[in-house]
Amino acid sequence: MSESSKKKTVLVSGHFNVIHPGHLRLFRFAKECGERLVVAVESDRVAGSAAHVPEQLRLEGVASNSYVDEAFLIDSPVGDVIRQLRPNVVVKGKEHEGRNNEETAVLSDYGGKLLFSSGETVFSSLDLIRREFTESTTGAIRLPEDYIARNGIRKERLIQLCESFKNLKMVVIGDLIIDEYITCQPLGMSQEEPTIVVTPISSVRFVGGAGIVAAHAAGLGAQVDFVSVSGIDAARSFGIEKLSEFKVCGEILKDSNRPTTLKQRYRSSGKSLLRVSHLHQGGISPELQQQMLAFLEPLIPNADLLVFSDFNYGCLPKQLVERVTAMAKSHDVLLAADSQSSSQVGDISRFTGMDLITPTEREARIAVRNHEDGLVVLAEKLRKQAKAKNVLLKLGEEGLIIHSLSSALTSAENSFFTDRLPAFNSLPRDVTGAGDSLLVSSAMAMSAGANIWEVAFIGSLAAAIQVGRVGNNPLQLKELVRELS
Repeated sequence: MSESSKKKTVLVSGHFNVIHPGHLRLFRFAKECGERLVVAVESDRVAGSAAHVPEQLRLEGVASNSYVDEAFLIDSPVGDVIRQLRPNVVVKGKEHEGRNNEETAVLSDYGGKLLFSSGETVFSSLDLIRREFTESTTGAIRLPEDYIARNGIRKERLIQLCESFKNLKMVVIGDLIIDEYITCQPLGMSQEEPTIVVTPISSVRFVGGAGIVAAHAAGLGAQVDFVSVSGIDAARSFGIEKLSEFKVCGEILKDSNRPTTLKQRYRSSGKSLLRVSHLHQGGISPELQQQMLAFLEPLIPNADLLVFSDFNYGCLPKQLVERVTAMAKSHDVLLAADSQSSSQVGDISRFTGMDLITPTEREARIAVRNHEDGLVVLAEKLRKQAKAKNVLLKLGEEGLIIHSLSSALTSAENSFFTDRLPAFNSLPRDVTGAGDSLLVSSAMAMSAGANIWEVAFIGSLAAAIQVGRVGNNPLQLKELVRELS
């Protein structure tokens, strides 16, 4: 008996079009269930219409993963493979639990086990850790050439799409936030209690929230109207002044019952020590909602794109969202939305019928109340619940999952396709504005006529540029063009 055959073997099977973080979680769980992980990749014949990438490329993608000890193609049902290989454990995704699984009968013949798991929500990939030591620190933005080749992307076309942003008219609605970065000098540990003592030495403010989404759009060339609500205070005055500098038009309604949302970040040596938020989360009054609708009515018919940028601080009550959405749909305006969740507050799926939504994994799980399923299943459940056409599921340093309902890609009714993009910037300095920049640039690309693969690419590139600097400075068109060139 060979040495490898003595080890406790775990089998995973599937078609594996693109190896995304959900697969890494599954592989990691499976490897922990034994000593040797083997992965059976369905051939083009077995996978049929589910195979969107040639079998040899799919096999190479699986074999290159650090968790996998052996990968091979199968051209027969998985039950036959199990009979021949006789693994100790077979692992399938959580979404298969409770279904009729052909592996059960075969495994019972010799005492094998069938386990269901999509892996842990929080994990650290060995591949990500190793990349930190192998990639150059110069030129931190790296474009994924395999994704470019796989989806037939041409950089010349991406540049043309970006340059066409100047023809767009758009409306941004959402919470105005002012971000303040307070740089501190550490003084040491308090002698009275176990507390770090610092002294502030400088402070700088930026427009944030939906305000920076509007500023990004203006910096990328669009004609932008921004509609929001603020308190009557110094933070409001700062926001109005900066938005004017950024050439953002619109209306910021006054609400005497709330402060303008101010988020303070205390930093030292390039690291955040503490965050303090001054805010009010109650919904705006019906009177303010009517004022907002009255301002939007003449803007929406002339707009190409409307973006909801929601931070759940009361600017976008459900009834207002529904009326604005109906108004936009009646004029064939493209719709995009993001809804950031604080604690367990927030539901991206309440933005129903969007052309594009861009939640984080955590926001998606909160919306569908699902903390077990794999990423692709999660994205599809959210897409159905929100009645969205396209989902960009943000995974932080792991990049994003692209999940698209598109009859143009397959012939089946209500079919969807999934791909993934890694994070482009391996050395982020401040990840705070990544989601805002991705939302607006990807929505603008979609409005300009990009397909979903180009949309995700442009959005990811914009996020990579934004996280390479500290603070929310508006994106500029020349930055995108420079990186693409």
